[in-house]
Amino acid sequence: MAGKTQNVMAAIDYIEAHLDQKLDLEQVAEAVHYSKYYLHRMFTAAVGLTVHDYVQRRQLTEAAKLLAFSRRPISEIAQLAGYASQQAFTDAFKAMYKKAPGQFREEEAFYPLQLAFVLQPDPALPETDTAALAERVQTAREKDIDRWMQLVRLVVDGFPGLIEEQYIDVLRDYMRAGRALWLCENQTAIGAVLFDPRQGSIDFLGVHPQYRRRGVTEALLRCVVERYMPGRPVSITTYRAGDRADTGYREAFLQLGFAESELLTEFGYPTQRFVLPAEERGGEGDD
Repeated sequence: MAGKTQNVMAAIDYIEAHLDQKLDLEQVAEAVHYSKYYLHRMFTAAVGLTVHDYVQRRQLTEAAKLLAFSRRPISEIAQLAGYASQQAFTDAFKAMYKKAPGQFREEEAFYPLQLAFVLQPDPALPETDTAALAERVQTAREKDIDRWMQLVRLVVDGFPGLIEEQYIDVLRDYMRAGRALWLCENQTAIGAVLFDPRQGSIDFLGVHPQYRRRGVTEALLRCVVERYMPGRPVSITTYRAGDRADTGYREAFLQLGFAESELLTEFGYPTQRFVLPAEERGGEGDD
């Protein structure tokens, strides 16, 4: 496993060093000396995104940063993001950020679609069931903010509009109120959740990409609903159907038993509320 992770990190390092170029799977695979089919399987399993999607999201994130913090012409930024034309760049940017590049520049509120991945060399988690994992969930404190934020940067793809400084201010309030829970492995945060029992809501749920198929999401959810919101429906918000920025969050919540509810707009971004009915709790944690 460690060897495969190092191979994926080599691919990520190459991508990060060439974000100002047009990149594709074949080029990245050739640079790290693997077949494109083998790299595709390794990369997608470790990162949760294809090479194409990771490259696009990273390039658009860097383009958004330039739009917000520089005065470079949009045509130049489009070229730096690997696009052959400004129109192609505009179409891709609007699909992800829901705003044209010019409007995004005017608002001067940068947030990332995707930050550079840093993977664990040995993401081992002892075989255990969801109930046992839930017993390991602990309350996070303010002293844990740095490690918590390392996880947030890995899962920022699920939280459109997340501005780190604002998020940390809110995080401190949740931690002081005892409404921030997390699960760690070898001093690394592998899952975290913020919740509000008064509103019956989960306000943040993030799981390290390398642990998403290991029952961590189910364990965090089980912990929240059984300890803090028993017998109540629980809500969470995510992307709307068809949003190209969604990397699989809607489908994951549906598989966990959540049902679609009303459409919302949060921080200027179109989202949808999902609700986990109280009667659906019985199946939680089953593999």
